[in-house]
Amino acid sequence: MRLIFIIFIYLFFQTQAISKNIDNLEVNGNKRISKETIIVIGDIDIDKDIDNNEINNTLKKLYESNFFSDIEIFISEKTLVINVKENPIISSIEFTNIKKESLIEQLSDLISLKKRNSFSKNTLKSDLNFIRNFLKGRGYYFAKVESSLIKNEELNSVDLIIDVELGQKSKIKNISFIGDKKIKDKKLLRVIASEEHKFWKFLSKKVYLNQSLVDLDVRLLENYYKNLGFYDIKIENTVAEFDKNGFFELIFTINSGEEYFFNNLKLDLPEDYNQKDFQELNELFVELKDTKYSLEKLTRILSQIEKIASERLYDFIDVGVEEKIVKDNRINFFFNVKDSEKFYIERINVLGNFQTVESVIRNRLIIDEGDPLNKLLYNKNIENIKALRIFKNVKANIIDGSNKNLKIIELKVEEQPTGEIMLAAGAGTNGLTIGGGVKEKNFAGKGVTLNTDIEITEETVRGKLTYSQPNFAYTDNSLTTSFESTATDRLTDFGYKVSKTGLSIGTGFEKYENFFYNPELSLSLEDLETNNFASNSLKKQEGDYTDLYFNYSLRYDKTNSRYEPSSGSKINFFQELPIVSDNNELTNTFIYTKYKSLNSSSNMVGKASFYLKSVNSLFNDNDVRISKRAFVPYHRLRGFEKGKIGPIENSDYIGGNYIYTVNLSTNLPQILTTVENLDFSYFIDAANVWGVDYDSTINDSNKIRSSTGIGMDILTPVGPLSLSYSIPITKESTDKTENFRFNIGTTF
Repeated sequence: MRLIFIIFIYLFFQTQAISKNIDNLEVNGNKRISKETIIVIGDIDIDKDIDNNEINNTLKKLYESNFFSDIEIFISEKTLVINVKENPIISSIEFTNIKKESLIEQLSDLISLKKRNSFSKNTLKSDLNFIRNFLKGRGYYFAKVESSLIKNEELNSVDLIIDVELGQKSKIKNISFIGDKKIKDKKLLRVIASEEHKFWKFLSKKVYLNQSLVDLDVRLLENYYKNLGFYDIKIENTVAEFDKNGFFELIFTINSGEEYFFNNLKLDLPEDYNQKDFQELNELFVELKDTKYSLEKLTRILSQIEKIASERLYDFIDVGVEEKIVKDNRINFFFNVKDSEKFYIERINVLGNFQTVESVIRNRLIIDEGDPLNKLLYNKNIENIKALRIFKNVKANIIDGSNKNLKIIELKVEEQPTGEIMLAAGAGTNGLTIGGGVKEKNFAGKGVTLNTDIEITEETVRGKLTYSQPNFAYTDNSLTTSFESTATDRLTDFGYKVSKTGLSIGTGFEKYENFFYNPELSLSLEDLETNNFASNSLKKQEGDYTDLYFNYSLRYDKTNSRYEPSSGSKINFFQELPIVSDNNELTNTFIYTKYKSLNSSSNMVGKASFYLKSVNSLFNDNDVRISKRAFVPYHRLRGFEKGKIGPIENSDYIGGNYIYTVNLSTNLPQILTTVENLDFSYFIDAANVWGVDYDSTINDSNKIRSSTGIGMDILTPVGPLSLSYSIPITKESTDKTENFRFNIGTTF
């Protein structure tokens, strides 16, 4: 036994030590690939000794090139001999059984094998699997993909034929959620990307079973639950059941677990850091204590650390997060900030952007070539690119640069279709509404959004064209230009008709954290007509008007979620300032909305909203024209007909100079447990519209209107249906009331 061991050790070291000096290189069997190319690919140096490890490394590199099907390397005397058999060249690639030329072009662009390149069996196998997965993602779940070769031995070439039997598209008939889900299907359906097949969704690609989309659904569901406090959420299973009619039922098994709450939050900094720089985080920690756990709130903390580090020039930091569950479902969080190794960005490579101009991606980068590699800002780069919403996937990888202190960032994007066609229809007590539009989010590959839409109601026809550039002139601010034309006919009920055409240009950006500013310049031309039954005040306003306004909005959003918030508040302020105008009206609008969780066990969320608007002429001798006067928004006062409250002259409702509304509402616990897609809510509305600058004899009707009632929302086979029953509490004798209101329609 000892002898065997000694022999093994001897042979091992002998194998490692074998090293031979070579003076010459001999290459045989190559026809297309030159000897010089083989030297470069194989990293061969004949001026130094070569051992077995180097031979194996050369062999590996030559095989990885996919130029050769067979390779033999050995040393004969002082000559390194390389015998190769070249892979055949691809003369042509043909896709059969596919009728759509666009699909053939897509597949040709996506596969690795190309005409006039070397053929490789391994690459072919990989390409065929890629095609199968690609087709699955587009609903062809049972597509058959096979290949065949026509060989030409004399030319060492092949004709590649890829046969594709698409079969029937696999649609999702039903999506259901089972297990301890705690949230109704209706809300969960809004969270996920996949959609149930309905006849009005004939243009949607999300109704086809797509594994990558299902994987995204799982992540979306998990994040949604985690933002509601369910720390232990698990999507335990996802099953797609196939029925005999060729449809799938997609089933998510959810174990939501229990709700968790933030307990103690602490920030640990290196000794040489200034504690005062991070003082605002301690204030945030106090604010979050005893509130529901939220992944979004954790992200906000990391963003704050990122912001402070960037502003205070703490470039090289790592942030670790430690979590510890304590009693009563509470979690302690410790954020450990440490100095990291100092690396700099040598180069940023952008890959996968076949349609999108590279500058669109680079303009979203916070850090650039030559900057310190801050991992927090590096992650922010990825989020900024994702925020463009023109890529299906964004991945980044850090690789070594030319020396140990330099790194190369590889940004790989996966493009997706960015065009949308939308159709909408609705019917309610306010009449019939139809509309539609076309939207392109990556026009000309420049990340520009081009949107057209039209809306037709019983009184109004409106068309709008919008052009939006997210990073205008490299300022990181958006620029939006829109053209809009509206015709409103209220001759029967109000005695007037208005035609208006306008052009606007504006920008928008986040001024401070959660604080957004949107300035705009607008020009409009308006034609006001009245009939013989119109009031004298309205007849005086008949004519043409030209208005040039500076408008701006301020928004402060502190809600816990942009989608169905359960806590927090937001404030909006709008102002329209005349520059050149025939009437010079000044308009102010203020909106405050507060959300609060009332009962965590039943997911009851209370909502309080206050709305205030004023319209006044800057000159006392001018009246505010009818098209600019204030009317109570229809959705803010239920129980009353649209526009038919407030000041009235003869039979014309002329609106007011001032409006306020107060809206209180809450969703109700599920009443009908057998109906998942049914929501009930209770509301109290109060509003008033007053102020007349026409004539003191006009009935100002300055009285509070109020109502209370029950709302119901249900998802029907033809779209969402909203119902409400309202009982007016206080009103004026001239007001027109309505108890019942409904609206049904959808967008697809």
